[in-house]
Amino acid sequence: MKRLHDQNIVERHFKPGDMVLLYNSRLRLFPGKLKSRWSGPFRVVEVFPSGAVEIAAEKDSRTFRVNGQRLKLYVGMNEPKEGSEIHLTEPGASWEATHDSRISNMLY
Repeated sequence: MKRLHDQNIVERHFKPGDMVLLYNSRLRLFPGKLKSRWSGPFRVVEVFPSGAVEIAAEKDSRTFRVNGQRLKLYVGMNEPKEGSEIHLTEPGASWEATHDSRISNMLY
C-alpha cells in the first residue's frame, strides 16, 4: 500500500534563497474555477532532511515550516529593482523631436 502511494510523490529539490509558491488545499472561501490555490511567492530559508522546508514571506520576517510537497518553484518575471532605469525609446532621443517629425510627415 505504501509503495502505491509513494510512486505518485514527485521529488523536489529546493535550496535556500529559492522563490516558491505555497499550495493551499483548504481555500474554499470563494469557490470558482479561476481562483488560484497557490499563494506567494515565498523565500526558502532552510531545507530539512525530512522533506520539510522553512519559508519566509517577502513582506514581513515571519517564517514557518511546511511540507515540501506543498511547494513549487516560482518562475515569475524578475521585477526591476527600485531605482533602475527603463528606456522606452532610444537613449538620447527626445520625445518632442520624435513626435514632431511624425506629425509633420502625416500632414503632407
